[in-house]
Amino acid sequence: MKQQATITNREIQVLRLVAYEHTTNEIAEQLFLSTHTIDSHKKNLKMKLDVRNSAGMVRKGYELGLLMLPSVA
Repeated sequence: MKQQATITNREIQVLRLVAYEHTTNEIAEQLFLSTHTIDSHKKNLKMKLDVRNSAGMVRKGYELGLLMLPSVA
């Protein structure tokens, strides 16, 4: 993660929904935001996590403990 980059609660929400394969439109609907705002959150996450795409965001999210694998019973 880039130095001093603070990831907001909203960005973590977006990251979790990306990890569950939701589209930008679906995320916008679920969070009651515009698609432009979701795109901005994704762009900021890529910059803060120093990754190039959504797959990188999810990988880094797991590495940093921002995302957790669901437990299997």
